[in-house]
Amino acid sequence: MSVAKNYLYNVSYQIFTLIVPLVTTPYITRVLGSTGVGANAYTNSIIQYFILFGSVGVSLYGNRSIAYQRDNKEQMSNTFWSVVTMRFITIALAYLAFLIFLLFTTKFRLIYIFQSIQIIAAALDISWLFMGLEDFRKIVLRNIVVKLISTSMIFLCVHSKEDLGIYVFVLSASIILGNLSLWWGLKAYVNKPNLRKIRPFIHLRESIVLFIPQISMQIYLVLNKTMLGNMDGVVSAGYYENSDKIVKMLLAVVTAIATVMLPRMANTYARRDFKKLNQYLYSTIDFVTYTSVLMVAGIAGVSPKFAVWFMGSDFAITGGLIAVLSLVCPAIAWSTVIGSQYLVTTNQTNKFTFAVTFGAVLNLVSNLLLIPPFGVMGAVISTVLSEFAITLIDILLIRRQINVQRLFTDKWKCVLIGVVTFALVRKLNDMWAGTFACLFVEVVFAVGMYLIGTTLLRDKVVIMALSVLRNKVRSRQSNEK
Repeated sequence: MSVAKNYLYNVSYQIFTLIVPLVTTPYITRVLGSTGVGANAYTNSIIQYFILFGSVGVSLYGNRSIAYQRDNKEQMSNTFWSVVTMRFITIALAYLAFLIFLLFTTKFRLIYIFQSIQIIAAALDISWLFMGLEDFRKIVLRNIVVKLISTSMIFLCVHSKEDLGIYVFVLSASIILGNLSLWWGLKAYVNKPNLRKIRPFIHLRESIVLFIPQISMQIYLVLNKTMLGNMDGVVSAGYYENSDKIVKMLLAVVTAIATVMLPRMANTYARRDFKKLNQYLYSTIDFVTYTSVLMVAGIAGVSPKFAVWFMGSDFAITGGLIAVLSLVCPAIAWSTVIGSQYLVTTNQTNKFTFAVTFGAVLNLVSNLLLIPPFGVMGAVISTVLSEFAITLIDILLIRRQINVQRLFTDKWKCVLIGVVTFALVRKLNDMWAGTFACLFVEVVFAVGMYLIGTTLLRDKVVIMALSVLRNKVRSRQSNEK
C-alpha cells in the first residue's frame, strides 16, 4: 500500500480521535469533575509504568523487525511468534509486580484494578505486525469501531462522580477488545507457529536496547502527572492531563506521517538505498514543520476561551497551559522523525537512547525545580524545555550523516506566518464570545491566513503540493482525451 494511502488512513483516524473527545471530554469533565479526572490521570500514569516494563520495547522492535523481514514470510512468521511469546512472558511478570504493588496500596484500590486491565491488553497488542507490513487499514478500522463502542458506553453508564470506576473500566475494556480484534484473520498474514523455531529470548536483548529510550520517553510523558499528583495534588494532575491530551491529539495528525514512514524507511534501509532514505527524511521534516507550526498558531490562539467552552469553567486554567504546551508540537514532530523514524530504522539506537535519556533527566530535574513554585505551569514549562533539548541533540547527532542546512531551508517562512497568524487569532479570541460558532470561525481564519501567507512566500511544501495537484489534473485530463 502506498505511503499516501497509509497516511490518509492514519490521518482519518487521528481526525476521528479529535472528534470523539469533542463529544466526551466536555461531558466527562462536568460529570466526574476535576478530582475524578485527576484520579484517573494519576492512577493511569502508575499503570503505564507496568505496561512499559512489560512491553520491553516490543512495539518499535517488532515494527522494525517485520519491516526488515516482510519479503520472507517464513522468517517473518518465526520472528512474529517469538516476539509474541516473549511479550506474553514479560507482561505476566509485569502483572505479578502490579499485584505486589496492590498489596501495599489502599487509596484508589478499585480504580487500580480496573486500570490494570490495560496491562493484560498490552500482551495482546500485535499492531506492530501490521505497521511493519504497512497495512494501516486494519488498525485504523479496528480503532474506529472500538472508539465508537467505548464512547457509547460512557454516555450510557457514566452519570455521576461515583461512576469513576465504571468510566475507567470502559476505557480499559475497550483497549483489550480492540487488541483482541487484531487476531481475527491473522493466518492471512503469518504462518502457523512452528514450536521448534520459536526463540523468544533471542529477541530480548535488542528489544531491551529499544526499551531503554522508551523508559526515558515515558518519564516526560507520564512522570509529570505522577509528580504533580504527589507534589501538587491530583487536581493539578487532571489539569495537566487534559491540556496534554488536547495538544497531543492535534500533534497526532502531524506525527501520523512518521508512523507511516517508519516501516517504509526500515525496508529502504534494509535494501541499502541510502539516497532515498535521506530524501524521505528531508521530505518528512518539511511536512511536519509546516503542519506543526500551523497547529501551534491555531490552538495557542483560541486556547483561553476554547478551554472554558470545551471543559467548563473549572478547567479555565488550562487555557494558559494549552497555549504554552502547544510549543512542543514542532519539537516533538522533529524528534519523532529524526529519532523514532531515522535513528531507530538505521540501527543507531544508542544515539536515540542518549537524546531521550538526556531529555528525561532534564525533565525530572526541571520538574523538581519548577513544580513547587509554579505548580502545574512548572510541569508544562519543564515539558517544553525537555522536548526542545531532545530535538537539538538529535540534530547534533546526525549532523555528519545528512545536510543539516537542508533541514532548515525555508523554515523561517512557516515560523513568520505562524507568529502573525497566532497574533491575529488571539486578538479575535479576546474580542469575541467563547461560543462554538466564534471558535470555529477563528480556526478557519487561522488555517486560511496560514495557507495564504505561506503561499505568498512560496514555501516549499505549498509549492510541492501545488505541483502534485497540477500533475494529477493534467493526468486526468489526458486520460479523458
